[in-house]
Amino acid sequence: MFEDFLYLLRQNGLRVSLTEWMALIQALDKNLHQASFTGFYHLCRCLLVKSEADFDAFDRAFLEYFKDVPFQKELSGELLDWLDRPNAPMGEYDQQQAEINETLSPLEIETMFQERKHEQREQHNCGSYWVGTHGMSIFGNMGMSPVGIRAGGQSVGRRAFRVAGERRFRDFRQDNTLDTRQLQVALRRLRQFSGLVDLPPTQFDVERTIRDTADSAGQLKVRYKRPRQNTVKVLLLMDSGGSMDHYAQLCSALFQAVTRAGHFKDLKIFYFHNCPYTRLYRDPTLNPNNASQVSRVLSNLSPEYKLIFVGDAQMSPHEIFDPFPSQREGEPTSGLDCLRRLRDYYRRAVWLNPSDRPEWGGEWTESYDAIQGLFPMFPLTVEGIESGMKKLLAR
Repeated sequence: MFEDFLYLLRQNGLRVSLTEWMALIQALDKNLHQASFTGFYHLCRCLLVKSEADFDAFDRAFLEYFKDVPFQKELSGELLDWLDRPNAPMGEYDQQQAEINETLSPLEIETMFQERKHEQREQHNCGSYWVGTHGMSIFGNMGMSPVGIRAGGQSVGRRAFRVAGERRFRDFRQDNTLDTRQLQVALRRLRQFSGLVDLPPTQFDVERTIRDTADSAGQLKVRYKRPRQNTVKVLLLMDSGGSMDHYAQLCSALFQAVTRAGHFKDLKIFYFHNCPYTRLYRDPTLNPNNASQVSRVLSNLSPEYKLIFVGDAQMSPHEIFDPFPSQREGEPTSGLDCLRRLRDYYRRAVWLNPSDRPEWGGEWTESYDAIQGLFPMFPLTVEGIESGMKKLLAR
């Protein structure tokens, strides 16, 4: 039963045992793949791949072996025609509906999506129930829901946890990807912030020893110098949730690199969603019980901290430009005002962005351009991080 697929997997470095292969055969016999080609793919990956590090190799082998198998469409042609509305007007944003959508689990959304597909008999848009576009529905495209399934169209907000009809197995690019070690190397430039501490000269100075010994015609002159100690302090603020879920793996690698590097005298990490506003959170779930007022952070962390933002700088303009409903004297009046306050206090600051500037223009570029006008912005790549560190080092 397609044993050559087993040998192809092994040729690609996957250590698939005969026991695992027989488990796959038994699972197929029990129809655990539900007679679905996509289900067969997930079943194979579940039983034959031992580590997430092998997912890429498995996907390449799977695509190579089954490239001629016709793909089963999840969406009908009629539904896709209804969803092809790139220039339709946007509906009204509903904050209450957005909060309701966020409470739904992926399983609940999947179940509701299957029901809607069978129930729907005509085109619907700008709504919150049917599969459509430009509305608050959790199914469709070009919508405003913070979570859901994208059906048709192009990715805009990158808030969908799944794309209906997308072929999951694909040929991965062969270009160089970021890993924790590469990020650590890029962050090492901050070592140049190290200062000479005011201690007795106890560290062996190789260069001075060689120079002074040569100057004294070969008579050994051992020289010592004061030890160098890292003096850099970093305040790292990371955007969490929403469109940033698309970059979760990349941000995780950056987090590990930063926390493992050991190049900082002090490192403080906080999280926010879209914009810090008046509060920062100590965990990426944005638990209100672990929140700190921005003013309190400013009072506890001196201006000598180097500020690094990580986020895609993409949000609806009202989230950054609109004034806060209640304002206290001396406090920020909007999200943009809060960002200005942080920039003015921490004069050495950069913004690392995993995303490019939105190509579709319109309102989604306004927030991006406003933030880029406040902070030097660099791509979240090895080269981008190195450039950002150089900017922090600039006198």
